[in-house]
Amino acid sequence: MSKRSHHHLTELGCIACEDLTEFGAGKEGWLAPDAGTTVLCALDAHSLAIANRSVVLIIGWSDSDEPRVKIRPELSPIEAERITAIEWLVFDDIKVIAIGTSRGFLLMYSLRGDLIHRQMVYHGQIIKLRVRGTKKDLMQDISSEDVCVVMPGVIARFDGSDIRSMLQRWFQETHSRFWDEKSNKDLEDDGNSDNRLPYQIWNVNKYGSCVDAAITGIMPPPLMELQSSQRYYCAVTIGDDAVISAFRLSEDRKRSLVGVILSKVMPVTFSTIASFSKMIWRSEPTPTSKPEEKLQSFARASSLTCLKDYPRKGEKLTLSPSGTLAAITDSLGRILLLDTQALVVVRIWKGYRDANCFFMEMLVNRDDKRASSSYHVPGKSDYCLCLAIHAPRKGIIEVWQMRTGPRVLAIQCAKGCRLLQPTYRFGSLSDSPYVPLEVFLLNGDSGQLSVLNRFLN
Repeated sequence: MSKRSHHHLTELGCIACEDLTEFGAGKEGWLAPDAGTTVLCALDAHSLAIANRSVVLIIGWSDSDEPRVKIRPELSPIEAERITAIEWLVFDDIKVIAIGTSRGFLLMYSLRGDLIHRQMVYHGQIIKLRVRGTKKDLMQDISSEDVCVVMPGVIARFDGSDIRSMLQRWFQETHSRFWDEKSNKDLEDDGNSDNRLPYQIWNVNKYGSCVDAAITGIMPPPLMELQSSQRYYCAVTIGDDAVISAFRLSEDRKRSLVGVILSKVMPVTFSTIASFSKMIWRSEPTPTSKPEEKLQSFARASSLTCLKDYPRKGEKLTLSPSGTLAAITDSLGRILLLDTQALVVVRIWKGYRDANCFFMEMLVNRDDKRASSSYHVPGKSDYCLCLAIHAPRKGIIEVWQMRTGPRVLAIQCAKGCRLLQPTYRFGSLSDSPYVPLEVFLLNGDSGQLSVLNRFLN
């Protein structure tokens, strides 16, 4: 499909199809974030994943002839389990869809709809899946790529290298056994649930349950603490009780002596009592059932700061590529720009109820001579970090220059639109030439997908 440009937007493709009827397409404002039936979206370079409570639909927006895939995860009807989060996981030539459920399960599916991995993270609803990477620089001497799982009062981190290794093994085994139908069937039915992915998990509900959170990056250890090989991460959470909270997350999972005694002695005691009672009452053996997944213990999370401003409530959070800035929307229609290193709010916008924000990079105040040269390829230093704000009640998208710059762009948009951003691609920290951070606009009424132009005319 040829690209058409409308001043500040360039049309890329269309996702309109009959399969979208199941998700509410055809109804006014069905895709709007404040719609009655929440529709989840995850964008990739050439595909869009849309999910409701029980189904995920994968559509190729760049090629209308590309086959569409429907994934129906096996959810528990007894506990009314539903899909609550989706995100792409992209590793070079491997691309899968990750699904979070209301029971705390993390599922991974291939683009054919095969279940690759199933693992419980913690009891509770998975609110969001975040994929990001931080590059080694002057402030941070270690590069990091991870998947962050956000739950009410809980945040977990999976290392990108562990997920990559697991996916590579699965695809290699699947390729080598493709001729064995039974092996493939078992793989599809059970997934890779026996090989649990290692991860860290922290309890961050000191100031109440959070509605969104993010690990912003690696931070130095506390003062007066001996240097060790373990890492410390900074996490920012938002919620109803505390608009903003920040924590230092440690990899240390050491527990108190009482906790060790309870975890080691009590199970043995109960097992001995149960065996003794069976000997006395000669009870018949019960059929063996599949043991429940053992949940990982919490690592240490130390509070750094907290902002309470009743009745203000935090609603949504988005991070800049480096993790040094966070845009936070609240229930009073304000947008707070937080410096995640100094933990200080550096800017506030007012009058943006139900807003959605994404950071993007634009060619602002570029040199006309360099820009006109066909030999010059813009690098990272040529781009300026901006914040795109979608205000659905105003029907407008605004782009503001960071940190304290002016508004550089304003675009009128239809009521049923949604702002999207492609997921982070693992291994892209060393990409050359540089690929800037872009923001896309999906029109729910027409199905048209457009990208905000990265330069100003």
